[in-house]
Amino acid sequence: MFGFLLIFLIFGLTSFFMGKRNQKQDKICFQAFCFEVEIARTAEQRRQGLMFRKSLDENKGMLFDFGKQGRHSFWMKNTLIPLDIIWFDDEHRVAFIKENAQPCVQELCQPISPSELASYVLEINAGMVDKIGLSIGATMIFDIEK
Repeated sequence: MFGFLLIFLIFGLTSFFMGKRNQKQDKICFQAFCFEVEIARTAEQRRQGLMFRKSLDENKGMLFDFGKQGRHSFWMKNTLIPLDIIWFDDEHRVAFIKENAQPCVQELCQPISPSELASYVLEINAGMVDKIGLSIGATMIFDIEK
């Protein structure tokens, strides 16, 4: 019985780690810097966003895929870390940037609304837009599963 459990455990762990190693990581890149991203495609995923996260690694972010262009507003309610928020058009060009959006501690939070249409929005740690030299019109390379 012990031998069977040991073999099962070894097989299970090997399968788990092999699966993780072969799993594609969704990324968005600008020049030489890439962000590994979680993708929020559903209304519930977009509603949750990065709320209640106490930290975010420098090379991580969340991509909101709206599937259509619009003026998609964001707010910082229940967001615990400051963020840079970047809106992209259908061609993956930066359309609007809000740097250093601060957490909202009040009950009513002001929305952050872009002046341009966008289909995607990327949230990353505050200061990263400046660090990587990102600006309006820059093109990001999306390497994500659809």
